Amino acid sequence: MRDFRKLDVWQKSHDLAMHVHIVTKQFPKEEIYGLTSPTRRSATSVPMNISEGCGRDSVLDFRRFLSIAAGSASELEYQILLARDLEYLNQEQFERLTAKVIEVRRMLAALIRKLKADG
Repeated sequence: MRDFRKLDVWQKSHDLAMHVHIVTKQFPKEEIYGLTSPTRRSATSVPMNISEGCGRDSVLDFRRFLSIAAGSASELEYQILLARDLEYLNQEQFERLTAKVIEVRRMLAALIRKLKADG
């Protein structure tokens, strides 16, 4: 069992989730179920899956949860793009969030590759 709090990728994804929750407070109230809730769910799914994977006994299970986290990060990247196009996010917010998502996705991919290489 690993301590997820010590993983840089978990720390970055937790920061991303916190940032998403803050910026989505400004989304229109009619989007609470349409875009706000799914965006928050995707954002929190990333660190949640990393932490759940850390609690598993096998490397294979850990990799599977990291893969799920990467999928959630990709979903979040689209939701951020949609929010920008709907003018719920300004360009600066969009660029900051997108950069954070891309960084987390790259870190997840690198960790998955390392775990595969280690066997």
